Amino acid sequence: MALSDKEQRLLEQLEAALAAEDPKLASTLRGTTARTLHRRRAAIAGLGFVVGLAALIGGMQLSIIVSVIGFVIMLVATVVALSSWRVVESESQRTPDADAAFTERLDERWRRDEF
Repeated sequence: MALSDKEQRLLEQLEAALAAEDPKLASTLRGTTARTLHRRRAAIAGLGFVVGLAALIGGMQLSIIVSVIGFVIMLVATVVALSSWRVVESESQRTPDADAAFTERLDERWRRDEF
């Protein structure tokens, strides 16, 4: 079911007010978060760890240099994964700052336009 013109205008006003009041929350609601970036970075680091492990084991057959390079790759991947995971965990533990005045204004605007 489509929104009426009045509802569409109200929704656009709410989106604009939200973006002006709390840009971080607005970007979170749009789905573009630092959390997503850090999760992706942690996943890539996990893949890098596996590649480093393969180089470490394969280097035992080929050359010690390959093993050392594999170990360094594993070390860097671990540091990146842990730092990214720490950011993701700290983001998930934060509670969004709720501005009571902002919420009250939205409630008042809703009541005024609706009734």
